[in-house]
Amino acid sequence: MTDTLDPKTTAAPANAGSDQNVARTVQPQSAVVQSSAPQPPALKRRVPKVSDLAPLMQFKKPEFSKTARLKRASTIWELRDMAKRRTPQAPFDYTDGAAEEEITLRRARQAFQDIEFRPGILRDVSRIDLRTDILGKESRLPFGIAPTGFTRMMQSEGEYAGSQAAEAAGIPYTLSTMGTASIEDVATAAPNGRNWFQLYLWTDRQRSLELIERAAKAGNDTLMVTVDTAVAGARLRDVRNGMTIPPALTIKTVLDASYRPAWWFNFLTHEPLTFASLSRYTGTVADLINSMFDPTLTYEDLDWLRETWKGKLVVKGIQTVEDARKVVDHGADGIILSNHGGRQLDRAPIPFHLLPEVTEALKADNSKAAVMLDTGIMSGADIVAALALGADFALIGRAYLYGLMAGGREGVDRTIQILEKDMTRTMALLGVSKVADLNPDHVRLLQR
Repeated sequence: MTDTLDPKTTAAPANAGSDQNVARTVQPQSAVVQSSAPQPPALKRRVPKVSDLAPLMQFKKPEFSKTARLKRASTIWELRDMAKRRTPQAPFDYTDGAAEEEITLRRARQAFQDIEFRPGILRDVSRIDLRTDILGKESRLPFGIAPTGFTRMMQSEGEYAGSQAAEAAGIPYTLSTMGTASIEDVATAAPNGRNWFQLYLWTDRQRSLELIERAAKAGNDTLMVTVDTAVAGARLRDVRNGMTIPPALTIKTVLDASYRPAWWFNFLTHEPLTFASLSRYTGTVADLINSMFDPTLTYEDLDWLRETWKGKLVVKGIQTVEDARKVVDHGADGIILSNHGGRQLDRAPIPFHLLPEVTEALKADNSKAAVMLDTGIMSGADIVAALALGADFALIGRAYLYGLMAGGREGVDRTIQILEKDMTRTMALLGVSKVADLNPDHVRLLQR
């Protein structure tokens, strides 16, 4: 072992014969050599001139508008903070929470943090192209808005804000079976948007068929069937909050509303919640979910869907390589690696971890099915990492809802702007100018 000497405590030579020798050898730490050179004019002190101060005194007029607040948000996490301040606890926790101990959600977000980007240098990145093709059509950005339930409960503009923001951004928007706007109303709100419809197959197949026909008639080009919901997950925040549809006015909710009056004003003065699949409902979230989910769903039902639906068919909720292969064999045009945002089975597989194995397996099968993923995405860099590891597309749920709760339609616009800016910057720093050039060499998964 080699000892390292600290220059502050270096001893005198071993042959020093006296204290006087030691004194000559060790210099005091405070000894400083003073330079005899003249001090530069720029370092001489002087009284500042008014003309010097004027350019520095550019005080901005305070802005308190919603638009100004949203512009100050530079991350999705900041939008989340705004959303929490503006939204009652029950609907905020419904969005923010997950099942049981919420281990899956934490792991999903951690997965995106546990990567190392590997940038290339000396590439021309003066122009970054984020366009990509998904399910036969171009999307201006490589992500879309995922289906979310009870959206107008989070903020009164709900699905209308989401679909219109997606239309303006040139990306797909997915309406949930449990959305709080009808298929027809969303199509009217965003007539030029690319609208998809997410389906929970009911035990009553006739009611499912009616939804499918309505979606086709309204111009939806993609049907997304969710398959990870045999029963409702144990979402304990909702249980503790006594979450009901519509929100109940209890002593707790009244007190909670006292410092969030805007939310309640908007909620009470707009049309009552109307669902994509039924007109009205009163009861707990779990009761509604369990009344809609079909625990008997099998691959035969997927075959029936493939025969019934003439557009693109996507299966959401894939959590193993085997199931990814099987749904493609049964006619799926695309799969979504998803654990339902951690809201169903806690400790479920993490889509981002599963991604390389699934893409490799489908590539070996010469499959042309699109591979998408959701869960845990909180930045544009997360999306870039997913694309580099083989995803064709990403879907955002909570990130979009945080923006919605923070500022309605403008908040959703801000979410998309933040993610787009993140992606543009990340790709430029990686030395990549277009989505198609991202590959696994750009990302290394770190091991815990």
